[in-house]
Amino acid sequence: MDNKEKIINEAKRIEEDSLYSAKGHFYAGQCWVNTNLWLGGIAAILSAIAGASALSQFDYHNIVAGSLSIIVAGLTAIIAFINPNERASVHQNAGNRYNALRNDTRIFYDIELNEIDDKKAVEDLKKLSERRNKLNLESHQIPKWAFEKARKGIEEGEADYKIDKNK
Repeated sequence: MDNKEKIINEAKRIEEDSLYSAKGHFYAGQCWVNTNLWLGGIAAILSAIAGASALSQFDYHNIVAGSLSIIVAGLTAIIAFINPNERASVHQNAGNRYNALRNDTRIFYDIELNEIDDKKAVEDLKKLSERRNKLNLESHQIPKWAFEKARKGIEEGEADYKIDKNK
């Protein structure tokens, strides 16, 4: 195996790592978006019911309004504590950064590598590897379920380009 082949193999490892990490982060981020929508939606509906109930004239409605207000306050506290929007954003950003690394890596080994000498190729490969290591250190952990879902989707061809299927 010559040096260029070793460089290509390592670049493809970075590309593969980036693919799995990106998709895992996207799935995790989508889960937090859904969590925010559900909790926020339930809180809004219960808040509206509590408000309408408080305006009615029967005494038992005050109990309903008070109970619903407590539930709404609890849901609002949970939303503020877990901050699903922020978590979704963090995973989305990480997924985008991994996708950028994946794209840059593919361009490196598929196009640029043919135009540079081995020394420059090794330097560029090290830079790509350093980007991956930095992303791994800075990114939130991908939940196991999100990684498994990403793996399944990748194996089913979700990340394949049509152009690559024609080769």
